[in-house]
Amino acid sequence: MTAIPGTESRTRQSDTAAEVVGRLRATFNTGVTRGLDWRVDQLQRLRALLVENEQELLEALWADLRKNPAEAKMQEIDFTVADIDETLANLESWLEPRPVEVPAHFGPTTAYTTYDPLGVVLVIAPWNFPLHLLIDPIIGALAAGNTVVAKPSEMSVHTSAVASRLLRQYFDADVLTVVEGGAEETTALLAQRFDQIFYTGNGTVGRIVMAAAAKHLTPVTLELGGKSPVFVAPDADVDETAKRPVGAKFGNAGQQCIAPDYVLADPATAAALVPALRTAVDAQFGSTPQTSAGFGRIINERHFDRLTALLDSGRAAVGGRHDRDDLFIAPTVLTDVDPASPVMQEEIFGPILPVVEVEDLDAAIAFINERDKPLALYAFTTSEATKSRLVNETSSGGVAWGQPVMQLLMPGLPFGGVGESGMGRYHGRYSLETFSHLKAVADVPLN
Repeated sequence: MTAIPGTESRTRQSDTAAEVVGRLRATFNTGVTRGLDWRVDQLQRLRALLVENEQELLEALWADLRKNPAEAKMQEIDFTVADIDETLANLESWLEPRPVEVPAHFGPTTAYTTYDPLGVVLVIAPWNFPLHLLIDPIIGALAAGNTVVAKPSEMSVHTSAVASRLLRQYFDADVLTVVEGGAEETTALLAQRFDQIFYTGNGTVGRIVMAAAAKHLTPVTLELGGKSPVFVAPDADVDETAKRPVGAKFGNAGQQCIAPDYVLADPATAAALVPALRTAVDAQFGSTPQTSAGFGRIINERHFDRLTALLDSGRAAVGGRHDRDDLFIAPTVLTDVDPASPVMQEEIFGPILPVVEVEDLDAAIAFINERDKPLALYAFTTSEATKSRLVNETSSGGVAWGQPVMQLLMPGLPFGGVGESGMGRYHGRYSLETFSHLKAVADVPLN
């Protein structure tokens, strides 16, 4: 697919936030976005943007985060294209009105529900997966028939620049407008009346977004994070268990909202797990991960300093080395960690994995429930009773047994947090629902 001729010139960078939103609302009010063909065309443009510019996007991701090209292609491009394809394959059936059973005493009345586009939506993306987490919400927004303001993260400067230029090239600015910049530009956008705001990031900014949205009674979807625990039961195969969290925790240098944040295990299991984790880290990244093409870098000096300060919260049984000039922190496993230490007080968002000893499953459940609700709960066990207790006696955005992050990769499952880890959900049909109003329709015959 070729870009729309002249579209880039129509992206008026000098427009105020109010002018941008007004222009997009005028487009929405024409009704053009409601048609299935229009929605399919927008999704095909999004797909073409990713496929036709893959190499340039991968180079930008490398420049920002030293993302291994194969890993970046899979996580940032292939997963996103798969989400587009899933939506294209099912959108027509998803949009069909759903009949609702009517009580007999209402006579010949019929009823159904239908998805109504919301209007103008704002998507604010983070820096850690700066392409996927910018484009993936836009899939749902366009599929639902909305116009979009896209705000990429200014911290991932190279990816922001490339993605912004390509979005302007492939889309009419009266349908999808990109606004680059930092806090000032975001604040100006949040002062406008949107019909939905989708924010991915941390809880501090999430509160700012929600407070701004409240002034206009605008619904929000907040995809946040939190401290996602991993419980390793005594019946787990320790060597096999150690291999499975390594990619999920240390991929993208640990800068993943869904990453395992800490491990809970009884003392004997923890003692066996730590050397197994060392072996697993060496197998994936080598004995000198700083030279590994598969290990990324911390986004900037501020986050590097924040993370290295957390290393004093325990003993580095694995890793611990760091290099500020290279923004490198080795995959690190901390032991002898006090639950009250700094590393256990905030989402780590980096390549540091504390191992916290608890007495048993009861203590692990109590430990989890004493803290904010996490985005994910992971566990390694062969016991269905243990799984049942964890899923029923704790609260989290999602759960995965035996392999962290798997719940994120299932297109039929919703993705989202609860409490401090967020609100709302998306992926697949759930994205359509997030960016739509489920309208109730009742039809009573006149004769």
